[in-house]
Amino acid sequence: MTEPPRIHTPGVLDEDDLDRSLRPRTLDEFVGQDGIREQLTVSVQAAVARGEALDHVLLSGPPGLGKTSLAQIVAEEMGVRFVQTAGPALERKGDVAALLTALEPNSVFFVDEIHRLNRALEETFYPAMEDRSLPITIGQGAGAKVVTLDLPPFTLVGATTRAGLLTTPLRDRFGIQHRLEGYAPDDLARIVRRSAGILGIALDDAGAWAIASRSRGTPRVANRLLKRVRDWAEVRGSGVVDDAAADAALTLLEVDHLGLDRLDREILNAVCATFAGGPVGLSTLAIAVGEEADTIEDVYEPYLLQCGLLQRTPRGRAATARAYAHLGIEAPREAAPLF
Repeated sequence: MTEPPRIHTPGVLDEDDLDRSLRPRTLDEFVGQDGIREQLTVSVQAAVARGEALDHVLLSGPPGLGKTSLAQIVAEEMGVRFVQTAGPALERKGDVAALLTALEPNSVFFVDEIHRLNRALEETFYPAMEDRSLPITIGQGAGAKVVTLDLPPFTLVGATTRAGLLTTPLRDRFGIQHRLEGYAPDDLARIVRRSAGILGIALDDAGAWAIASRSRGTPRVANRLLKRVRDWAEVRGSGVVDDAAADAALTLLEVDHLGLDRLDREILNAVCATFAGGPVGLSTLAIAVGEEADTIEDVYEPYLLQCGLLQRTPRGRAATARAYAHLGIEAPREAAPLF
């Protein structure tokens, strides 16, 4: 089925355009992750001074922390072309060969979700990363021969939310490796204020802090909540995103003071009430709340663990006393202690 053309109204940014406009474009604009930012600054400046491609970079960490933004910034800071793809989009060796042979010298080749590359394709990257060469098999059977293509110098930037799924041979070929961590509320408030300025939103400090404190330590979530609070302020408020507008809008969105949304609370309630505090297996929990197990494990569970609301045990997930307190449910005596 042919996808209908996307209609664009001149002068009006759609949601994707808005998201792109909020991305920082330089390392100086990038808020948070100070250690990583400083190390990348040194590496990039050294590579530029030598006229070389930057060493291959692996960025890991939960979704929404800025891995794609950092990859784009590296290309911008080095003044080179940025080429983007994703692990699941690469299905054949020909796909990899077409992208690599078309690269300009010193380009940044960004592969999102690199842990989802299949093993045969992963091995194609080994000589490309180490020797800037690409062996291609021409023909089949006894008449097949291998032709090696020379590649221009390039920087592979891989992003992953699950670094543990990368094989050791691939991981070891990245000369620069960084793990991004959740953001502090102060940094998120700075990001919210910057985004509000770009979007032309009237925002006070209390409103920025209210949004930042419920953003799960994630800039992507902070920007998403900012846009939804803006909608509420324009329709039902004074047009200014202040503390009262943020609280009313986020209450409407069912986002509580810890940043938990409705599904977060359903997960906690299932463990606490349905399964008597656990332990309960991930697949069973997924069925109980009607969500995919991978989504719970990758999107929801990490923040619940960080908040001390959930525990992983050898037998499954278990609720802590803090989870019962958050839900307003009396905890059984055997519940995991409050952290």
